Amino acid sequence: MEYRKIKDQEKGEESSEGDAEDLRDRAHSVLAGISSNKTQWKRKSVVTLALTILTSSQAILIVWSKRAGKYEYSVTTANFLVESLKCALSLAALAKIWQVEGITEDNRLSTTFDEVRVYPIPAALYLVKNLLQYYIFAYVDAPGYQILKNFNIISTGVFSDQVLQTPVQGWVMAIVMALLSGFAGVYTEAIIKKRPQRNINVQNFWLYVFGMAFNLVAILVQDFDAVIYKGFFHGYSFITVLMIVNHALSGIAVSMVMKYADNIVKVYATSVAMLLTAIISVFLFRFHLSLAFFLGSTIVSVSVYLHSLGKAQK
Repeated sequence: MEYRKIKDQEKGEESSEGDAEDLRDRAHSVLAGISSNKTQWKRKSVVTLALTILTSSQAILIVWSKRAGKYEYSVTTANFLVESLKCALSLAALAKIWQVEGITEDNRLSTTFDEVRVYPIPAALYLVKNLLQYYIFAYVDAPGYQILKNFNIISTGVFSDQVLQTPVQGWVMAIVMALLSGFAGVYTEAIIKKRPQRNINVQNFWLYVFGMAFNLVAILVQDFDAVIYKGFFHGYSFITVLMIVNHALSGIAVSMVMKYADNIVKVYATSVAMLLTAIISVFLFRFHLSLAFFLGSTIVSVSVYLHSLGKAQK
């Protein structure tokens, strides 16, 4: 009897120790989950804020970089420098990661043909879209551009007088640019998320390498004489440099959204960017805020939200 009592006590103690270990494991799991959620929330917040500011200032800087209504610099060289800067920033981020984590299967630059062959398509689409982005400002102002660039969702902003007064050429450019941007964005997002374990900076690097190559071809075809006789940086100003930096950071921020965030980030950035662009344009370019503009921008914001909601439910 005494032996059985001792055995029962030992089993009880073992059971208590097991329960305690189980509770500790659960506590660690909960704490790890909370820490992970905080990290994700911070990352999403930073990306949202960055994308909002960059999107808001993008159109303004393009308009501001013009002199007497014209670009004195070569837009193809500016595009090439944007891709080069994005590539350099991706390499810098990778170098920092290699110092901390070392070179692994997921963050190494060496790749295979099957992995890299998909990047030329979005790189070519972004080239055409980015060039159209400059030329469309011959027909629209910065706030009107923010509305028109969302044309790939639905025919939005119909109540905006700035949009209604846009010439046919501006509409055609806006439609083509929006379609190219939409297709390139979907294609790029599919590439990035197809290999979620692959470091985003490696994926960006290869996309930007092809972007540099295509932009170099554009320089040779469109601005070869100007670059040879006037110089690569002819017509550049401090605002031009800011615009290039803005475009580069915007591209990286969008890729981060595709990789780590969700559609609501794009919705927030797009909606706030339209309002901020309009407000800043009032002071810089004497833009006239009207009820029609607010109606148009509201319709666009709601449309973007509904479009995003539909994608999230699929």
